[in-house]
Amino acid sequence: MLLRISAVGLIAASVGMVRFTALGQEGTHTDEPYSVVSLATLGGSSGAGNSINNRGWVMGAANLAGNESVHATLWLEGLTFDLGTLGGPNSGVEWQVMNGHGLVAGIAETADLDPLGEQWSCSAFFPTVTGHTCLGFKWLDGVMTALPALGGNNGYASGVNQQGQIVGWAETTVHDSTCVSPQVLQFEPVVWDPPGYQAQELAPLHGDPDGAATAINDLGQVVGISGTCDVAVGAFTAAHAVLWQNGHVSNLGNLGGVAWNTPTAINDQGEVVGFSDRPGDQNGVPNFHAFLWTAKTGIKDLGTLPGDVLSEALGVNDLGQIVGLSCTAGFATCRAFLWQNGAMTDLNKLVDRESSLYLVFANSINDRGEISGGGYDQTTGESPAFRAVPGWNSSPADMQANPGADVPRPNLPPMLLPRGFGRIGGSGPR
Repeated sequence: MLLRISAVGLIAASVGMVRFTALGQEGTHTDEPYSVVSLATLGGSSGAGNSINNRGWVMGAANLAGNESVHATLWLEGLTFDLGTLGGPNSGVEWQVMNGHGLVAGIAETADLDPLGEQWSCSAFFPTVTGHTCLGFKWLDGVMTALPALGGNNGYASGVNQQGQIVGWAETTVHDSTCVSPQVLQFEPVVWDPPGYQAQELAPLHGDPDGAATAINDLGQVVGISGTCDVAVGAFTAAHAVLWQNGHVSNLGNLGGVAWNTPTAINDQGEVVGFSDRPGDQNGVPNFHAFLWTAKTGIKDLGTLPGDVLSEALGVNDLGQIVGLSCTAGFATCRAFLWQNGAMTDLNKLVDRESSLYLVFANSINDRGEISGGGYDQTTGESPAFRAVPGWNSSPADMQANPGADVPRPNLPPMLLPRGFGRIGGSGPR
């Protein structure tokens, strides 16, 4: 049953929010830099906390019983809310939703089958390819509403800011010669502005036919990708990482590669994080590293954790703390990281090791330093979302100076491996 809750009720419930420990108890002190609580699924064995706002609301997706479908999910005050779909089997909140007024945005399949047989961008984040059309949605006061495309069949809503602006991408009616089958239609970056939420197209870089907006900050600065149509999921669609501000688009640069150059978040300082390929990716196989871009320094390679070769930065707060994941070759195993004060640390070294939860990816961090993501429970074999809260006496300097011992990597099940490389560490098993 879909639980209907209002924004007013959510705001009231969030007042006086307490800290959770690894045991899920309220207000219990911890000597560890971070305490972690697993978040319930919707009956399945997998979930992902893809965004956490400054009220501590975790948003993402969780599998239903049987793990054949995934729904957009909100975790609040120990409760789990199924946000439903637009009539199809799947939905999710996959990027940064930084709104504290009860507005949530994401993607949801409709009841209609795609008339062109496309496998739209959404399919990389869902357990199975269903053939249904998929649109961006806004969810407010317990109601999910579809966001309009640009005349085509599909759309995708990614980021939201405090002003209620939503960004993403949407198909036009143009049959694009740069598309790779089964993708057919061109798609462009869009902003949906309140109150009407009509799609306003953003221009990609000159010479690029397609693009997508992935995140927006409270100043209205938008980041995203610009490139060719390709398969509508990363790769050469992300030939360029870009920033839109004051009506202009600019190239943020890259780490030497020609594909997978993808900003994932931008804070209110204008600092951009994401992942970018390095030289040698002409075949489109990703070899990316996490990056940090600032207007002063340009793009910077954040590297990986020791022993790894791939990484992604997925979230950044206004203090400049960055979270993401670091992986071995072929994404065989991944682990969540926290980057601060110039150093990347395995997040598993900063949590209570009495917990059986291994933190695989960290997707978002709010201005209180609270982190959401996904993990693997080594006792149950399930892969729940998590919320990690800083210890009351911990500081960034303490965490960096006194990390815990190295944590052995478990043998992760296939459900935690990337699905289509849409954005590593998404919602559910493929």
